[in-house]
Amino acid sequence: MSTTTTTPRPRTREDDGPGPASRFLRHPLTWMLIGVVGVALVGGLTASAERFLLLPVLGAALAVVVYRVVMRCVARRRTPELAARRAVPEVLLGAALGLGFVAVSAAVVTALGGYTFRVADGDLLAVVAPILAVTVGAAVTEELMFRGFALQALERLLGSWAALAVTALFFGLTHLFNPSATPWSAAAIAIEAGGLLGAAFLWRRNLWFAIGLHLAWNATVALLGIPVSGHASAGLLVADVSGPSLLTGGAFGIEGSVVTVVLGALIAVPMLVLARRRGTWVPARRRRL
Repeated sequence: MSTTTTTPRPRTREDDGPGPASRFLRHPLTWMLIGVVGVALVGGLTASAERFLLLPVLGAALAVVVYRVVMRCVARRRTPELAARRAVPEVLLGAALGLGFVAVSAAVVTALGGYTFRVADGDLLAVVAPILAVTVGAAVTEELMFRGFALQALERLLGSWAALAVTALFFGLTHLFNPSATPWSAAAIAIEAGGLLGAAFLWRRNLWFAIGLHLAWNATVALLGIPVSGHASAGLLVADVSGPSLLTGGAFGIEGSVVTVVLGALIAVPMLVLARRRGTWVPARRRRL
């Protein structure tokens, strides 16, 4: 009877797993910061449509590229939340919700005597085109930063509830520097926008849905002639405002109205319930790195 022996394979660096540099880059806080800074730079450089109408749209496309590169090359993860095959239906579904949300909010404020509308003078294309271009750029870059990078990174560290709360809070704080902003308007944005958009992503696990919701929301407000988070622009209608700012939002716009805060919360709650039922909710005790 003969026996054979095998020579042990020399140990390689792969046997030790990823090195310190790789572990650092794959940490959620690292790829979150790299991604947020990258998309923010793209958004800041392409936000204005004054000189070139399609610049914000091109910026949105470049922001998507930045998102994919950071997620795949730094975080080392796939991006099913931004899958191209679901882009059109998810954007349309989100847009329908955003349009309905603003339409109902404006109707309630109008019924309570806060708004009266009249048709504006101006060329249809000259009004609609820049609003849509700027809205696309803002919706895409903000959703990639807050719901794409920040919410998903914090969710892996703290769980879904904490990630939703932190991103909603910071989303409100970033709007505190907008024209006509107040502590109340920042709190309103945190609840109705940060909370609702975060809930929308957690429910669908799809950034296209959140982008569509955000895009239609901003575009509808602007086309109604109401300031979008303090930024006024010419719309298809002119909104004459009367009554307390708590009802109308004042110079900040309808996003500073208690009506949108209540309605946004009412829509967000069932989304969160559905998110938990789908089994994709990340509890705080589970840390996914």
